[in-house]
Amino acid sequence: MASLSTGVTAGLPTGVSSGGVPAAAAPVEAGPVSPVLREAVAVASREALTGPGAGRRLLRGSGRLAATAGRRVAALGVLAALWESLPRLRVVDPTFLTPLSEVLVAWWDLLLSGELLDHTQASLIRSLAGFALAIVVAIPLGLLIGWYKPVADLLNPVLELFRNTAALALLPVFVLILGLGETSKISIILYACAWPILLNTVAGVKSVDPLLIKSARSMGLRPVRLFQKVILPAAVPTIFTGIRLAGAYSILVLVAAEMVGAKAGLGYLITYAQFNFRVPDMYAGILTISVLGLLFNQLLVRLEHRFSTWRTS
Repeated sequence: MASLSTGVTAGLPTGVSSGGVPAAAAPVEAGPVSPVLREAVAVASREALTGPGAGRRLLRGSGRLAATAGRRVAALGVLAALWESLPRLRVVDPTFLTPLSEVLVAWWDLLLSGELLDHTQASLIRSLAGFALAIVVAIPLGLLIGWYKPVADLLNPVLELFRNTAALALLPVFVLILGLGETSKISIILYACAWPILLNTVAGVKSVDPLLIKSARSMGLRPVRLFQKVILPAAVPTIFTGIRLAGAYSILVLVAAEMVGAKAGLGYLITYAQFNFRVPDMYAGILTISVLGLLFNQLLVRLEHRFSTWRTS
């Protein structure tokens, strides 16, 4: 009987006597996780992943993704149908707005001849060079301006003067000073891309929660570690907003720059096709630029997600 009583008592939770009355306060030591508890957690995890609700959740998520993709494809399909049908129905003059099918044929001919690849390569080299230089210059400068007030007080008047000057308005100045070669084209792209990156970097640094900074300092973080562990991660989303804007500017300004004194590039292709009244080739160049801009933006979005994995949403 005594052994039975001992066995029952041993099976009760810690701190509860055999009569169901809480036992006297006693030191409780944290021991290893009970095998029963581990098994319960494993079962719950399996049920969450493979239980009857998991299939419904997976199906619901797949349905939402399919609906979103369907809406996007439908919007593009409507645009393509309008582009094809309006010129053929003579709603607009097909001489100036070529049907989409003829534009795609012209695009394929340019691709097979190698002309499209040559122009695309020239444009990408210029665009990526100016964009990369803007990142290298604007992000460190923006971090300095946003974090150190003396630097901000020194540079703000100059920045306010130039930030309100459109890049294309300065294109003749760049051409006069740097010539018609690659230097002027890359420089104007650098100038146009630097502003959104710089301004968003400054805004990202200044928008960091002051309580977060005070907490990090109270924990003994030195300035360099504070910048590395707190300021930069908190500013990354805003910085990437500027980078994405700069990516769009790098394509837009490039086209204008290539229309002046260039011998290759998509902007040159569009201008040359316009002057020679090769309207399908002109629209093929415009379509190529649009696709490049879309792919560039999607690449930057993926990079933003990669560098912002700490965020919960």
